[in-house]
Amino acid sequence: MTDFRARFPALADSVYLASCGLGARSLDLDAALATMLDTMAWPAFEAQVTQARQRFAALVGATEEEIAVVPNASTGAFQVASTVDWTRRPELVATAAEFPSLSHVWLAQRARGADVLAVPADRLSDAVSARTALVSVPLVTYQDGALLPVADVAAAAHAVGARVFVDAYQAVGVVPVDVSELDCDYLVAGTLKYLLGLPGLAFLYVRGGLTDDLPPQLTGWFGRVDPYAFDGTTLDFPATARRFETGTPAVPACYAANAGLWLIGGQDPEALWQHVSDLVAKAAGTLAEQGEQVRTPPARGAHVAFDDEHPRELADWLAERHIVVSPRGGAVRLSFHHYNNDDDVAAVCAAIATYRGIHGRHIPG
Repeated sequence: MTDFRARFPALADSVYLASCGLGARSLDLDAALATMLDTMAWPAFEAQVTQARQRFAALVGATEEEIAVVPNASTGAFQVASTVDWTRRPELVATAAEFPSLSHVWLAQRARGADVLAVPADRLSDAVSARTALVSVPLVTYQDGALLPVADVAAAAHAVGARVFVDAYQAVGVVPVDVSELDCDYLVAGTLKYLLGLPGLAFLYVRGGLTDDLPPQLTGWFGRVDPYAFDGTTLDFPATARRFETGTPAVPACYAANAGLWLIGGQDPEALWQHVSDLVAKAAGTLAEQGEQVRTPPARGAHVAFDDEHPRELADWLAERHIVVSPRGGAVRLSFHHYNNDDDVAAVCAAIATYRGIHGRHIPG
């Protein structure tokens, strides 16, 4: 872990606990972007896209043919939803804990005839029926950090003939992910959080052999059987996940993605997850002992959330002391990666206790 932490020079004088929003900057990311500027050639750019696809596939237990490169998770969700004929099975079941950007994509399907249901996360399996076409479930919820039983939801959905879409953005990079074990049909994750890259790139896993009711409604030259045929008269779609791709990916984000994926791919995923889990448990326990209203889902991902009436003010106060956290809604989130350690937990908990001593406790009631 010490060698890994050394790849992030800002950690020498700061505590970085905001990977659930943006991963810390690494020496490898800097080097990758420098290489891009030195190269500036299309063949090199194309090689970066291919390498990123391959590395992400290896990370989640998929094949290269099952991965589409998309700009962001919202585009991946839209592409999947656009292929569903909602007149056949009109129901889309999602959880109320969904990240809003995906919720918006699902709600927009109402104009195409979808009946969109948002249910509590622990009721997803019970909510599916013979009317359900698609079930959307986050592997880890963005606000509370709840680690959800995706495989159980998938079993319930598949039992009635529905497909399962997994948002793994708050998981991949720290939580071990194997699409076969999850038994999902689609999975999306991006590069700017725990994968230690930049905004502008995400990956959509599409289970091999799946066919669509309709072709993807957003497309481009990367979504063709042979993009380099440059045939503007033919709209063909490959049988692989690449049918969900559109135009040219964000090239700088591809270089950054490969830097992050190389860093993550060099770690033992189980050991990494055990390290992060230990830090999460220690932070949650200490904060609770200090009187914080810590959110307590049955199982956690890589971040701890606690309630505060003015989370941005607390985050700004901590930032002035070189402690970076991530406020969302009525909560402050402390997220942990392989580069964090016990000293980071002690530092942030002590700083929060000091803040409470100065400003008092302001918990939404």
